[in-house]
Amino acid sequence: QVQLVESGGALVQAGGSLSLSCAASGSTFSTYHMAWFRQAPGKEREFVAAVSWMSGGMTYYSDSVKGRATISRDNAKNTVFLQMNSLQPEDTAVYYCAAGRNWGMGPTSPSLYNYWGQGTQVTVSS
Repeated sequence: QVQLVESGGALVQAGGSLSLSCAASGSTFSTYHMAWFRQAPGKEREFVAAVSWMSGGMTYYSDSVKGRATISRDNAKNTVFLQMNSLQPEDTAVYYCAAGRNWGMGPTSPSLYNYWGQGTQVTVSS
């Protein structure tokens, strides 16, 4: 079992940057693909970015954040990161990290992930 705890959410101005972290418990972190999702009020949970299980592994981004976001992981520290730049009000949401072992055809569906953190709030003011 994996427990995930996100941190780093904040109130930032449009155009600013933010770095989110997700700390995982357990010795099997390195065997999980990791992803970030977000959910704005009244909207469905949305894929943001994902990184495969190995350090320096494959990364994937949604079109909405591609070029503005970088996902990375440090398996020695059981942590996954999401760096977001050029933030816009539409990036406002609760950001969740998730862990799963089987991506199937791709990493974007929430149903692929077995473990979720409690979320961290990101608010971007205009």
